[in-house]
Amino acid sequence: MPGFGAVGQHLKLREIFLVRALVTGAAGFVGSHTSEALLRLGHDVLGVDALTDYYDPELKKANVRLLQDSSAFEFRQADLLDTDLTGLLDGVDLVFHLAAQPGVRSSWQNGFGVYADANVLATQRLLEATRGTAVQRFVYASSSSVYGRAASYPTSEETPTRPFSPYGVTKLAAEHLCSLYADNWGLPTVSLRYFTVYGPRQRPDMAMNRFISAVLEDRAIPVYGDGEQVRDFTFVSDVVAANLAAALTPDVPPGTVLNVAGGGSITVNGLVELLGSIVGRPVRTEEQPRQPGDVQQTGGTIELAGQLLGWRPQVTVAEGLAAQVAWQKSLRG
Repeated sequence: MPGFGAVGQHLKLREIFLVRALVTGAAGFVGSHTSEALLRLGHDVLGVDALTDYYDPELKKANVRLLQDSSAFEFRQADLLDTDLTGLLDGVDLVFHLAAQPGVRSSWQNGFGVYADANVLATQRLLEATRGTAVQRFVYASSSSVYGRAASYPTSEETPTRPFSPYGVTKLAAEHLCSLYADNWGLPTVSLRYFTVYGPRQRPDMAMNRFISAVLEDRAIPVYGDGEQVRDFTFVSDVVAANLAAALTPDVPPGTVLNVAGGGSITVNGLVELLGSIVGRPVRTEEQPRQPGDVQQTGGTIELAGQLLGWRPQVTVAEGLAAQVAWQKSLRG
């Protein structure tokens, strides 16, 4: 599978000692892959996840079972809003705060309270608990949603942030919390702005997963708007490599914010065409109304991540999409 073997190679020279890592959201998409990579490198991992029902918890439990094959992995089902965080952080060297309430469309109206609690209050509790510990790096999973509808693309870390959805507001608020804990207390935070992560274990509500499922079931793919929306897709192994580089690279200034983008953009229509070529048959689409909160374009510069972390994406959209198609096919037997 493309990309996954490169994670260890990318970090081989950086790894000086073995650590104990806390991974929040460890049962999820990026969290399970990050935990897996840490275990492969010989680290101990404490994985925490609330196993919420935003999507089928059985999918998350399956991810946990994969990780439990390693004796260096410990799992605790816990909600960061009410669990004893001091106990979770005991002996922890690195924190990967990947837990969040995901999704743009559910963050409107009455759903906003859930996002404010899970994405903002939980992050503040974890930062506050981490402040008095010996944690060496706190990596926070932010989002390209913080940019909203930018005036120009690709967006750099200096581009003004103006979220276009309540979800984006909560991710930016948590990112600001990381920065202010760095500024006031010297907490060694690094916030990574992910751009449209995809690959095996992707959440079933995400576009790439839904598109592939529709094709495999010979259904029309629902396309919101005219399909000319541009996305910067980032394969999950590249995101994992960025997570580990952010945690293990020395001399990264506290409060650093970095884009983690795939390095190439494609329209939704272009993605559909590419998917058809991978599965070897025409793909039908069905136009749906444009959804509130969906931006027309995403795309980020990655020069700063290259300078500070030595990180660059390795997996093309064609390679990554083929890998995700193969994974979703394997789930069907």
